[in-house]
Amino acid sequence: MLSKKAQYAFRALVVLSSEHSKATADGRKMRPLSIPKIVERAPMSTKFLEQILSELRRSEILQARRGPTGGYLMAKEPSDVSLAEVLRLIDGPIAPLKCVSLNYYEKCDDCTEATCGLRRSMAEVRDAKLEVLNRLSVSDLV
Repeated sequence: MLSKKAQYAFRALVVLSSEHSKATADGRKMRPLSIPKIVERAPMSTKFLEQILSELRRSEILQARRGPTGGYLMAKEPSDVSLAEVLRLIDGPIAPLKCVSLNYYEKCDDCTEATCGLRRSMAEVRDAKLEVLNRLSVSDLV
């Protein structure tokens, strides 16, 4: 299941990507959106959203501008931001077990990995999930 944090991240990215797409289509410069404007379009907790947007900014998915006309805007093209990238950033491992994680691997304490049927099955689950999450981008959510 997606955490509430990941759901908020995707909602905010949809708002910012939508604004990015409109600006690109109109040939105008992208304007940052303030947190209150994002929350107005996609209701969620403002305090929680501040933390999420900071994480997305640190990972260079978003840019932040200060000042009275400041806010957040896409730093990357929405089509270049995979759902897997966002999900890993916000929720951590995508794999259902640590022993099959590609980025957060940890050996199981009480299992022989070479003969573990659960590990083999969960590796298939991970691969199927990753195939979809890597194929889809934030622009697919808009």
